[in-house]
Amino acid sequence: MKIATFNVNGVNGRLPVLLRWLAEAEPDVVCLQELKSPNEKFPNAAIGKAGYGAAWHGQKSWNGVAILARGVEPITTRRGLPGEPADLHSRYIEAVVDGILIGCLYMPNGNPAPGPKFDYKLRWFTRFASYAAELMELDVPVALIGDFNVMPTELDVYKPERWVDDALFRPEVRASYQRLLAQGWTDALRTMHPAERIYTFWDYFRNAWGRDAGLRIDHILLSPDLARRLVAAEVDREVRGYAKASDHAPVWVELTTTARSGAVQGAARTSRV
Repeated sequence: MKIATFNVNGVNGRLPVLLRWLAEAEPDVVCLQELKSPNEKFPNAAIGKAGYGAAWHGQKSWNGVAILARGVEPITTRRGLPGEPADLHSRYIEAVVDGILIGCLYMPNGNPAPGPKFDYKLRWFTRFASYAAELMELDVPVALIGDFNVMPTELDVYKPERWVDDALFRPEVRASYQRLLAQGWTDALRTMHPAERIYTFWDYFRNAWGRDAGLRIDHILLSPDLARRLVAAEVDREVRGYAKASDHAPVWVELTTTARSGAVQGAARTSRV
């Protein structure tokens, strides 16, 4: 089973890029971020024609997340992260696909830091970690996937010394990420490439793509049972070089075997829309 994440940076404007990659890579499950589209303008027909069912949580001009599943409709279990009712940002959606509970997220950027946006990021991270702990306790395989807007280590940023005060690299954020992993989650890409300087994002400015001045901010975290099925994790770097590409490249993992019987029903019972 191939599970991927792709921050498309505008699902309608980048639709040709997305459809081309879906046809070439043939992932079974895809988490999308930064749809930048209200719900009614999500390109469901085009994605369906490409062979994918979809669940989405849109927002006009900003944010937005979606889960695509090849040949089936995702079973949506949640839209929105719990813990702060006044937060209306479309940053989290959750669905069951083939017995796996998929949590798709778009973490706040948090810049400038310090400041209100950074405070919001830390609150969101705390809420997310609390909910992730609940998911870890479920008797189902879980994957938390998306744009975390965190570079966990110095290996994940091209010039660490230039990013020390950035919200994606500040000590508070990196510590939050490590506390999240300590719950038992496996960072799939880093596990398969423990010492490699590997990136998932290259800015549009200062020829970042040409200079390979990248960041690793898109992550796939696996619960212990899924981590035991992990056989590959890679970045489709070439997609960043497509015409009119997103500033992110897709990240994917390959898992062996199928989900255990009854996982769909169990996950649907223990989560809520």
